[in-house]
Amino acid sequence: MPTIRRLSEHVVNRIAAGEVIERPAAAVKELVENSIDAGARRIQVSLAAGGVARIDVSDDGVGMSPDELALAVQRHCTSKLTDETLVQVATLGFRGEALPSIGAAARLCISSRPKGGEAWRLRVEGGLVRQAEPCSGPYGTQVLVEDLFFATPARRKFLKSARVEAGHAELAVRRLALSAPEIAFRLEIDDRLVLDLPRQDRATRVSALLADEAGGAAPNGLLPVEGLRDGIGLSGFACGPAVHRATVGGQFLVVNNRPVADPVLRTAVRVAYRQVLEQGRHAVVALFLDVPPDRLDVNVHPAKTELRFADPAAVRALVIGTLGRGLAGGAGPVGASPALLSQRRSAASIWYPPEPAPMLARPAGEVLAMETRGFAEPVAPPPVELALGDAPSARVPERAPVSRIDEHQHPLGAAVAQVLDTYVIAVAGDGSLVLVDQHAAHERLTHEHLRAQFLDGTIRAQRLLIPEVVDLPVRDAARLAEHADSLSAFGIEIEPFGGRSVLLRAVPALLGNPDPAALLRDLAEELAEDELAGPDQVNGLHTRLDAVIARMACHGSIRAGRKLTGAEMDALLRDMERTPRAATCSHGRPTFLKLSRAEIERMFGRR
Repeated sequence: MPTIRRLSEHVVNRIAAGEVIERPAAAVKELVENSIDAGARRIQVSLAAGGVARIDVSDDGVGMSPDELALAVQRHCTSKLTDETLVQVATLGFRGEALPSIGAAARLCISSRPKGGEAWRLRVEGGLVRQAEPCSGPYGTQVLVEDLFFATPARRKFLKSARVEAGHAELAVRRLALSAPEIAFRLEIDDRLVLDLPRQDRATRVSALLADEAGGAAPNGLLPVEGLRDGIGLSGFACGPAVHRATVGGQFLVVNNRPVADPVLRTAVRVAYRQVLEQGRHAVVALFLDVPPDRLDVNVHPAKTELRFADPAAVRALVIGTLGRGLAGGAGPVGASPALLSQRRSAASIWYPPEPAPMLARPAGEVLAMETRGFAEPVAPPPVELALGDAPSARVPERAPVSRIDEHQHPLGAAVAQVLDTYVIAVAGDGSLVLVDQHAAHERLTHEHLRAQFLDGTIRAQRLLIPEVVDLPVRDAARLAEHADSLSAFGIEIEPFGGRSVLLRAVPALLGNPDPAALLRDLAEELAEDELAGPDQVNGLHTRLDAVIARMACHGSIRAGRKLTGAEMDALLRDMERTPRAATCSHGRPTFLKLSRAEIERMFGRR
C-alpha cells in the first residue's frame, strides 16, 4: 500500500507553475500586472515565437532592492497584500505566485533599480535561484523570460502554434491596457510593432481598442453605457449591433480595475444583445464595473480572471438593463457602415426579460390605410401602414429640400427613391446617404409593437371571415394543439381539426393578412426547438417571447418587391427613428446602411 509522503519543494513549485502559468499569455499577464501594481507610467512588452522563446517586459515603476528581489522569487511573498482577510484587495496581484512559478518553468532574469538606488540583477533557472549581482539600467524593472516550459516539457508540447500563442498574449495586453488608460503601452511581436498607445483618458483608449475589434476604423455607433444599482456602478461603451464578432474576444470586461473573463458578466452581455444580435454572434463592448470590495471575492482562481459576486443577480440585472436601455434607441444613432458589417448567419433571437424600454406613441395622421382582405372587421394599424400601391419605384416625391431636414430630429433624412422595389434611398440633413431594407425595417417595427402589446396584455386578435384549415405533419399539428392556450396570448386562435389538420380562427391584427400555412409551420418549428432545449432551458412558451414574436413579425412585414409611395417611405423612416432596436431586424441583420460623405469619397477614390 502506498504511503503518504511530503512532496519536495521543487515538485511543489512545478505544480504551482502549472496552475498559474498555463501558456505564454498567462506569464505576460502576470508580469504586466506586476508593472501596473508598481506604479508604472509606461510598459513595454516584446515577444518572440509566441512568447515561448522570449518574453521581455520592462517598466518605469518603483523598482526593487536586492533584498526585495530575493523575496520576489519566493512563493507567497508579496508587497501588495495588506489586508489578511482578503477583503480589501486593491491591486491586481496579491498571491505571490507569479514570479516563482515562471522561475520554476523557464529561465528568468530580473533587473531592477529603485529611484535613489542601484540596479541589481537576479537569475532563476528551472527553480534554481542564483545570487543577485549588480548591473546597470534605468529606473524601474525589466523581466526577461526565456525558453518557457523548458523545465516542464509536458506542458510545452500542448501549446499551440507561435501565431496562436502570440494572439492570446496580445489579447491579454489589450485587456490590461484598457483597464489602465493612464499608462502608455507598447507591444512588439517578433520585432513587429503591434500596439503603441500613449497615456490617454478612458474614452480615447476604449475608442482606439474597440476600433481594432470593429475592423480597423473607429465605430460610428459607439454607445455610452452608464448605470447604478444597489451600490454597484457600471460604465463604459458598447458597439451597436451592426458590429459583432464570432467569438467573445471583442468583449473587454473590467471589475474594480481588474480585467476579467467572468461568466456572469458574459452571460449578461449576451442576454442584453439577444434582441438585436443574431444567434452565434457576439457583441463588442468595453464595460467597467465598480463593486464594493466586501461584495466581491477575487480569490477564486490562481489566474484571477474569474470572480465571485455576493449578489450575482443584481450584477446581471444591472448589465442587462443598462445595455438594454443603450440599445433601445431608434435607428438614427446606431447606423452601420458597410466597412463594419461581417458575414451573417440567419437565426432567430431568444428573449430574456430585460428592463422594458418605453414605446413612443406615433403622431396622428402619419398612418396610411392598409387593405383588410379576408377580415370581418377593421384592422388595427401596424407600425407603418403601407398600401399596395403601384407608384414608380424610383419616383422622387414632392417635399421640402433635404437640406432643411433636421438631422437631430430625423437622422434618417428624407426618402428620395425606391430601387429594386426593395430598398429605400434617403438623404440625411448632413448629406449622408441612407439605404434602407424595407422588409427588414418593417419586420423590426412590427416586432416591437407586437412585443409592447404582449407586455401590456393587449395583443389584438383579428378573426378571419372564413377560418383557414391548414394541413401539417401530425407531430406539428399535435404540438400546436397542445400549446393552443399559450398561443392565444399572442392573438393566434387555433383548434384541432382532425388528424393532421389545424383550424386557424384568428391572427394578431398587426400581422395584416399573413400566409396561414407558413405562419403555423414556423410557430410549430419554434415550439419544437423549445422541446429540444429541454426542461432545464425553457419554462413554457413565454420564456421565448421574442423568438415567437420574431417569427410572427416576419409574416406581417412588407415584402421585398413591393412598390412604395413617397409618403409610405417617409412614414417608414420616421417610425424607425422612434422605435427601439430599429437598427437591426428580428434576426440581427441591419435594417439600413448610412454612408457619410467621406466614406462615399473613399469609395470613389477621391480620398
